[in-house]
Amino acid sequence: MRAVLVRVDRWLRALTPALLTVLLVLATAVPVGLPGLPSVMPWFALMAVYYWTLHRPDLLPGGAVFLIGILQDALAGTALGFHAVLLLLVHWVVLTQRWVFYRKSFNVVWWGFSLVAGGASIIAWLLGCVVAWRLLDLWPVLLQFALTVALYPPVAWAARRAHRTLEDWH
Repeated sequence: MRAVLVRVDRWLRALTPALLTVLLVLATAVPVGLPGLPSVMPWFALMAVYYWTLHRPDLLPGGAVFLIGILQDALAGTALGFHAVLLLLVHWVVLTQRWVFYRKSFNVVWWGFSLVAGGASIIAWLLGCVVAWRLLDLWPVLLQFALTVALYPPVAWAARRAHRTLEDWH
C-alpha cells in the first residue's frame, strides 16, 4: 500500500505545474462583471508556462502546454489552436533561450518575461488581425501586455512557493 501511495504522490507532484497552470486558465475565464475586462485580462497561462518552462521544463512538457492552450481557447471562445500555438511558441522560446535566464536575478528573469510576453502579444495581435481579416485595435493588446508584465512578480512568487514545496517533497 505504501508503494502505491508513494507512486501517487510522485505522480501528483509531477502534475503540479500543469494543474496550477490549468487553475490559472480557469481563473482567467471566470466572469467578474466589469465591462471590457475579458479583453484585457492578464495572460496568466503565459506567466505559468514561462515560469515552469524556465525552472522545471521536465514537469511541463509541450503536450501539456498544447492541451492547456486548447482549454484556454475553449473557455475564451477563440479559434481552436490560437492559444495553443502561442503557448507552444513561448514554451519553445524559453526552452531554447533558457540558458540566458535560468539562475539569474529576478530582474533579469522578469525582463526576459517582458520580452517573451511582448513578442507573444504582437504575434497574438497579428494572428487576430489575420483571423478577423482586418486591423484590430491595438489598445487592448497593449493593456493586456502591461497587466501581464506587472502581475508576473506575484504569480512567479506563488509559483516559486509551489516549486519549493515540490523540491521539499523529494
